[in-house]
Amino acid sequence: MRILICEDSVLLREGLVRLLEDSEHEVVAALPDTNGLEKAVAEKAPDLCILDVRLPPTFTDEGVRAALGLRGRHPKLPLLVLSQYVEERYASDLIAAQGGPLGYLLKDRVADVAEFVESVERIAAGATVLDPEVVAQLLTRRNRDERMLRLTERERTVLALIAEGRSNNAIATRLFLSEASVEKHITAIFQKLGLDPEDGNRRVLAALAHIENVGGAVQNTASAPNRPGGMR
Repeated sequence: MRILICEDSVLLREGLVRLLEDSEHEVVAALPDTNGLEKAVAEKAPDLCILDVRLPPTFTDEGVRAALGLRGRHPKLPLLVLSQYVEERYASDLIAAQGGPLGYLLKDRVADVAEFVESVERIAAGATVLDPEVVAQLLTRRNRDERMLRLTERERTVLALIAEGRSNNAIATRLFLSEASVEKHITAIFQKLGLDPEDGNRRVLAALAHIENVGGAVQNTASAPNRPGGMR
């Protein structure tokens, strides 16, 4: 996979280059800021771009604005945004922009190399991957859509895992359920959220509904520690 990195921290930038190349991926460009980003994307044609949320010169939202710009000009390009802390507003803006595959992860996740590389590969393959901490904070938002109130506690847990980019098999393993049970829960979620069962993008639509509308009464059961015997 061809990857472009835009990260101002030399240590993290070089660390990302090393771990991705060690995982047999090619880093086609590693930029310290957004200067030349669009040109590099046009010339290098990366399969995925990794950007820091906060970049020079102001270290506020340059990375997010660059990601949104890329989303507008290259709607199918997979993007992975890294953040030191959960930036709820930025995560919502990126998700609302829709388009191609998207990841939003905290920088701490890079320390778990195997899981981080797996997330990168899932995003490049078309998944939406949201950090569990991002999902947890978004779960505390005030409910703005009565549809979310129709979901059972188990359905909300399944929907949170969908928002993290988990497959049916991974959700089944995490919750100690059969895949058939997970499929039934997902079907019920789609029906309660009013999603067209013929829409091939409905998993993403469900995740978007979850992120935008889930209420504060819901607990983040998706990020709870696994019981013994769980896969991860």
